[in-house]
Amino acid sequence: MKHLLFCSFILAISPSLVAQKTPYSVRMAESVMGWHKDSITVKEGKPAGWDYEQGLIYKAIEKVWNRTGDGKYFEYVVRDINRYVQKDGSIRTYRYDDFNLDNIPTGRALLTIYQQTQPDKEKYRKAADLLWKQIENQPKTKEGGYWHKKRYPNQMWLDGLFMAEPFSAEYSLIFNHPAHFNDIAKQFALIEKYAVDPKTGLVYHAYDESKSEKWADPKTGLSPHFWSRAIGWYAMALVDVLDYFPQTHPERANLVKYLQRLAPALVKYQDAKSGVWYQMTTQGTRKGNYFEASASCMFVYALAKGVRMGYLPQTYLPAAQKGYAGILKEFVEEGANGTINLNKTVSVGGLGGTPYRDGSYEYYLSEPIRKNDLKGVGPFIFASVEMEIAAENNLGKGKTVATDYYFNREFRKDWNGQEEQFHYTWEDPMHSGFKVWGNIFRDLGAKTTAIKTAPTAENLKNVDVYIIVDPDTKKETAHPNFIQDTDIQQISNWVKAGGTLVLMANDTANCEHKNFNRLANEFGIQFLPKNVNMVQGTQWEQGRIDIPARNLIFKNTKAVYIKELAPLNLKAPAQGILSHKGDVIIGVAKVGKGTVFAVGDPWLYNEYTDGRRIPVIYENFSAAKDLATWLLSAKK
Repeated sequence: MKHLLFCSFILAISPSLVAQKTPYSVRMAESVMGWHKDSITVKEGKPAGWDYEQGLIYKAIEKVWNRTGDGKYFEYVVRDINRYVQKDGSIRTYRYDDFNLDNIPTGRALLTIYQQTQPDKEKYRKAADLLWKQIENQPKTKEGGYWHKKRYPNQMWLDGLFMAEPFSAEYSLIFNHPAHFNDIAKQFALIEKYAVDPKTGLVYHAYDESKSEKWADPKTGLSPHFWSRAIGWYAMALVDVLDYFPQTHPERANLVKYLQRLAPALVKYQDAKSGVWYQMTTQGTRKGNYFEASASCMFVYALAKGVRMGYLPQTYLPAAQKGYAGILKEFVEEGANGTINLNKTVSVGGLGGTPYRDGSYEYYLSEPIRKNDLKGVGPFIFASVEMEIAAENNLGKGKTVATDYYFNREFRKDWNGQEEQFHYTWEDPMHSGFKVWGNIFRDLGAKTTAIKTAPTAENLKNVDVYIIVDPDTKKETAHPNFIQDTDIQQISNWVKAGGTLVLMANDTANCEHKNFNRLANEFGIQFLPKNVNMVQGTQWEQGRIDIPARNLIFKNTKAVYIKELAPLNLKAPAQGILSHKGDVIIGVAKVGKGTVFAVGDPWLYNEYTDGRRIPVIYENFSAAKDLATWLLSAKK
């Protein structure tokens, strides 16, 4: 019933959202890349430079990359950022001594690139370290709040929370600075203490601790108005920081509470007819006020992501859906050559400076309104991605997908020189990991987890899909955990009771076949001591496997790349699903109430799903999504 209600709602409010085949996130990313072929230019008529708007677009395009598995998006970001980051890690046009928080958000792209399998990656780490150095030395208020810029002493702006904190949180997580999460939490706590209006639940644009600025209230130090985009920056900062904030940190619950406090205020001031928000949040149809695109996109993003991540109840999703439909109607128009445009983004909004900005109603309405301003385009992509996820993530709701970290248990040094488990793990962002596939499962609504000990009835109890990949040989792990009789019995019982098991072997030189085959044999499956699709160098065609039309599982995929795999020998109840040159490549077995899927290679790891290595003709990302969809489906 929920699916029907959702579809009916979308059809009622936005037929174009359903009818169009290319997602709006992709269309807008393609538009941006068309407008800015050589480099992202923020200020018209001026040379491109290191800027937060550029960083906002980097993150937006990264989201499209994660959703599509098309490596051109990642390469676009790398190509553009390489115009600034030098070999020694210095950043062209960046001025450390400005202590400007607006210079920080572009650093999120540095962290993304550094975590990939990438040549010359250390320069990105060094550049990120430079931004971290700024944060460590950023001037602060007496209570520890970051000045927005050195030239704005004693002032905290809502904008600054988005500019600094998502980067700070991700950097702290990657490079092991746990104490800094206290400082991050403090920034939000100070805004909540001083800038929240108890009557409306909204947040004022800025707070001057010294109360000396002409725009500041002499008693409270607050700016005089609620400006929607400022509140949008704050809302986005909350939902993005929580991606990295430790689950066990005592302040995490407060960050969630701040979002829960803000959400009803956002919905209250959403225009009832159009679904979007005004430039001046509370002023409605007051003369001069207008619907504003960037803030509307930010609010939709924060509400939709808040619901998806479980910070907000499901009851907030209709407001996000209504807001997104309003965005498409009020702000989006078709452009030339298949592009789309975003109208009605206010160019800027600030306080103080020269000429002086007094924070009055008249000031905020005096700033120019622009088409395709990046401060609107970036959040539009953010919001579009979230709404595209929301349209499909009911499939996996309430389901858990677990990967085995016990039979496959390899280690390496992490970014800090500490030992970490890697290779076909959800967390591993490099070529060796399953992060891309994990994102697909999560976007479909499922929870991903790991089973780090031998399988038991207890640790399999709440698992719907259990993936065992490439059990270790003694060559790979000093003390491998071979599959035992008790493991086979526990897994078999779980499958018969309704579990879905995925068996991914590897070629004979890189997988412990003997004991893995004892488990597979329970379901009529054997991995043969034979290697097929051997590939020499980059002769990609040697790894090609074509998918016949109307395949049971891969309904949206025509060709995939799988190299050096072990083919299958099947007997009842198993049956072949995909064959290649006389060899069975993929098999499926229905056993009791459960299902088993088997393939002779861990072929859906990042190297072959993130679109950066193999030619685009091979649709491994599509195959990963098709398989995830099938594994999560109630009926197979």
